[in-house]
Amino acid sequence: MISFRHVSKSFDRGRHFAVDDVSLEVRDGETLVLLGSSGSGKTTLLKLTKRLLEMTSGTIEVDGQDIADLDPIILRRKIGYVFQGIGLFANMTVEENVAIVTRLLGWAREERRSRAHELLELVGLEPAEYADRFPEELSGGQQQRVGVGRALAADPAYLLMDEPFGALDALTRDALQQELLTLKRRLNKTVVFVTHDIFEALTLGDRIAVLHGGHLEQVGTREEILAHPATEFVRDLFGKPAQQLADFGGLL
Repeated sequence: MISFRHVSKSFDRGRHFAVDDVSLEVRDGETLVLLGSSGSGKTTLLKLTKRLLEMTSGTIEVDGQDIADLDPIILRRKIGYVFQGIGLFANMTVEENVAIVTRLLGWAREERRSRAHELLELVGLEPAEYADRFPEELSGGQQQRVGVGRALAADPAYLLMDEPFGALDALTRDALQQELLTLKRRLNKTVVFVTHDIFEALTLGDRIAVLHGGHLEQVGTREEILAHPATEFVRDLFGKPAQQLADFGGLL
C-alpha cells in the first residue's frame, strides 16, 4: 500500500502549493487513477512518491515505511515509472532500453537479455523482430510498450504511469488501454495512473482520485463519483462529457 498523509509541495517557499494537504491511500493490487487538468498536482504526487521531488510537508509511506527513511536510489528501483514522454534512450536498442534497470542492479548479461526478451513478449513485441531495433524505428505505440516493459524489468510491486498514452492517436490509445487492463490482471500490480482524460479514468480506474488546484476533491469508484459527486467541481467535471454523450446520441 502507498499512503499519502497531509502531503504538500510548494516550489516557491509556501506562497503557492502544487499539492496542498493531500491525504490518500492506494490499496494493494488496485489501479488508482489521478484525474485532473494540467497543474492539478497529479504528476507532482507521482514524483514525490518516487522521491524525484522532496515534500514540503507531510508523509508518504510505501509498505508501511516512511520513504524519507529509505535510500532514494533503492526506492526508485523498486517502483516502476512510465514517463509521459516515453523517455527511451535513442542510442540504445530496444533490448538495451528494457534492460537498463537490471543492468544498474548488477544482473549478469545473459540474465538481462533473458528478462528483456520475456518482457518484450509480455508487452506484445516479438524479441526476434524488435530487440535489436532503435526507438526511432518504432511507432509511438510500440515505443510506449517498450517503456512499460522497462518499468517492469525489476518486477516492482508498484507501477507509476504519467499520462503514458496522452500523445498517441485515439485507436492506439484505446488498444493500449485494453492491453494495460489485461497486463494488470496477469501481473496483479498496484498501479497509480495519471490522466486528464475522463473516459480513460473511467476505463482504467478501480478508483479515481480527482485533483484540482493541488487539492483532492474526491476519491471513489466510478459508480460512487458518478452517482454522488462530492463537490461542485466534480459534478461539473463529469457532467459535461455525460451531456456531450447525450447530445451526440440525440443527433444519431
